[in-house]
Amino acid sequence: MQSPIIPIKNVGNDGENVISGLVDRFQRQYTYLRLSITDVCNFRCTYCLPDGYQPPAHKQTFLTLPEIQRVANAFASLGTEKIRITGGEPTLRKDFLEIAHTIAQTQGIRKVALTTNGYRMEKDVSFWREAGITDINVSVDSLDPRQFQLITGENKLQSILTGINKAFAVGYKKVKVNAVLMKQYTLPELDKFLTWIKYQPIQMRFIELMETGEMDDFFKTQHLSGQSILQRLLQEGWTLQPKSLSDGPAKVLSHPDYLGEIGLIMPYEKSFCASCNRLRVSATGKLHLCLFGEEGVDIRDLLQSDEQKLQLEMRLKSALQGKREHHYLHIGDSGIRNNLASIGG
Repeated sequence: MQSPIIPIKNVGNDGENVISGLVDRFQRQYTYLRLSITDVCNFRCTYCLPDGYQPPAHKQTFLTLPEIQRVANAFASLGTEKIRITGGEPTLRKDFLEIAHTIAQTQGIRKVALTTNGYRMEKDVSFWREAGITDINVSVDSLDPRQFQLITGENKLQSILTGINKAFAVGYKKVKVNAVLMKQYTLPELDKFLTWIKYQPIQMRFIELMETGEMDDFFKTQHLSGQSILQRLLQEGWTLQPKSLSDGPAKVLSHPDYLGEIGLIMPYEKSFCASCNRLRVSATGKLHLCLFGEEGVDIRDLLQSDEQKLQLEMRLKSALQGKREHHYLHIGDSGIRNNLASIGG
């Protein structure tokens, strides 16, 4: 059952109830921004966009480079240390390298991460590093070429695996690889994934399938709890690692016999939201306090001039006071999110 839109309170320009930095009512500190720069994706993943990207009926324009620069500056001034560039597929933007370089040059930003489907990785990963991308997450939902094509609609697995090897060759010390947990696909390949990371510094991240408005039936047949994977790994000698302030939501495990790591992202876990440290800005300039459940706060009107920076910061801090303590995925409420491509996951 889908709930009505949840409004966000305390959004304004007057600065009332504003506190220093990005801290919400539950004393969670926000040091991590996921910034979408496009909704467009060229893959047709079964769990996200099975029919491919469908442009909206009304024309929309994505954030420009100067607007992106103002977003980065404002968040950095409020204590953000890490910005992840997401999409859609962010590397489809012609000015992607300029965007990455601009964010990397922002004072206070220590990490500039990229989430990509890997389509351009083999060809462009060296340029990504030169532009200032410090961390890469690439999606690989199967290590079987035919299965990969069934899931994504693209016969690109070998190119992506070559791109990961090239990332190590150009100087990346670790690559994070994302796979969505699905009963039909992931479970039979778990041992293959573990073998793959044994001698490579890959953090293999398994992400629980999340229920969205368009994917209810798929969720019911394919959802697999990450807890079952966690219990197996703990029994096999894997141990949980401590988190740093700007880390994302993954529970990371290591093993003395493996060069790689395992990450588990389990949004249905009871305490998942307690350590939330990330906010989202969409490609059209809306601040989203949660991946699920709310319609977003428009900030684009305050991205038109450098002189609006203080006003923008006040709106961000004020909006954050309306963030909920947790989402309601565990009771089947995905809010208004029809798919995850529209906000970068």
